Amino acid sequence: MSISNGPHPTPTPLAGPDATQSDASRARCESAGRRRRIAASLLWTTGCAATCLVVPTVAEASTLLAEAHSLSQVITNLRNVLVGLLVGLATLFATIGGVRYILAGGDPGEVEAAKKTVRYAAIGYSVAVLAPVLVKLLQSIVGQ
Repeated sequence: MSISNGPHPTPTPLAGPDATQSDASRARCESAGRRRRIAASLLWTTGCAATCLVVPTVAEASTLLAEAHSLSQVITNLRNVLVGLLVGLATLFATIGGVRYILAGGDPGEVEAAKKTVRYAAIGYSVAVLAPVLVKLLQSIVGQ
């Protein structure tokens, strides 16, 4: 067995769709993938930061639940906790949906799943907007 220190032979391209792809188009695809990953990580970081900003408000409202002196104060505090949780979850779902959409890479199944996730986030935001109306309805039923 002899070991050669000479130049290595260049690999021959495989047959198929990758064989016709030029270096320039390959570089464009890699650049687009890199941009998608950067955009996804920025979106994920923004969503996590927004969720972290909501959590202290929810924690403060939930501690106020225990020290309320009237039923209307309990209901108001409960509304604040509910709205905070809904907005936090909706923001998390919107972030996950956006990241999934960016990383889908044109796959129709992944794109549809990402759209569903964003749709669920929109439903969560709409319920959070309607929470004060529901609390007013509850207060009118209770008589406060």
